[in-house]
Amino acid sequence: MNNNYINIYNNLVRLTRNKNLYKSLKNNDTFSDRLIILLIHFAFFLKVYKEEVSKKEAQNIFDFVIRQIELSIREIGYGDVSVNKKMKDYVNLLFSIVEIVDTWEMLQKSKKISFFADYINIDKHNDLFIKYFDKFEEFLVKNPLKIFTKDIIDFKF
Repeated sequence: MNNNYINIYNNLVRLTRNKNLYKSLKNNDTFSDRLIILLIHFAFFLKVYKEEVSKKEAQNIFDFVIRQIELSIREIGYGDVSVNKKMKDYVNLLFSIVEIVDTWEMLQKSKKISFFADYINIDKHNDLFIKYFDKFEEFLVKNPLKIFTKDIIDFKF
């Protein structure tokens, strides 16, 4: 299953690299912006597929993705102390994102825009991310988890 985990991670990263997502940022995108967008993708992924896998399997996927993020932070050149602090911050951030994503359908548009403006450097009047992640969630619901365990796929939604 480890090969499936790397494919899941790589597919989430591919989604995060969507250039259209970065056109609406106020400033140049940063590693942190990209990582937050990855975490948002991952939160939607967890929300939709948590019923499809066992708790142990979900935990293994979570652990694998977090470990890959940690490796990416280390590759940038952060030291052990910095990596540990940053990972603690990013895991806590992921948990706060998951809380919001779990109630996504019940949120008003203004709350969704505020969510993105709070986490990513975008204008408070920009609804690109809302449209994108609504389509992404719809794509997830319509497709089984198995699609993510294949090699990098071309997402069309």
